[in-house]
Amino acid sequence: MTASEQLHATRPGKSRLLIVDDSENFCWVMQRTFEQRGYEVRVGHSVSEACEVLEDWLPGFAVVDLRMPGAAGLELIPHVRAANPAVRLVVLTAYASIATAIEAIKLGATHYLIKPVDADAIECAFARANGDASVAPSEQRLSMDRLAWEHIQQVLAEYHGNISATARALSMHRRTLQRKLGKFPVRR
Repeated sequence: MTASEQLHATRPGKSRLLIVDDSENFCWVMQRTFEQRGYEVRVGHSVSEACEVLEDWLPGFAVVDLRMPGAAGLELIPHVRAANPAVRLVVLTAYASIATAIEAIKLGATHYLIKPVDADAIECAFARANGDASVAPSEQRLSMDRLAWEHIQQVLAEYHGNISATARALSMHRRTLQRKLGKFPVRR
């Protein structure tokens, strides 16, 4: 039985799915795909839009982009969990870092996926309730550039996304930090 079939077997009726991503194209494609799979889908393009949806609609599943204009996706996780503590929430990002992955899981995300991602991967992440102890550690060490990126992300998380405080803590000019954060993460 596939992950999709297992998920559908355990949920009676239509499951409610909240998709929160600033990419309208991504949301449109995912909404159509999941509706074809039997989900009732609502979409938000920001944390504030998603909070409005949560006022009168409780999802059983949620897909939240990490990086959006305004508030970050991490800030939405507690709101979704408060609305439904049993929600299966997957965080998506093109800007993956160890720090944000750890914070997402601590805040209550079920899974953390790196973009690009498709509906099959998201649905498999919904179905995975537990970790996998058989995952082998990487044989390759992180590059110095990647370690620097990870350190910046960790300090940024410690200062709750405050760029100025993070720059001071790293003894770096704020604009330099903003340029580094504006780039895609370096390869591992």
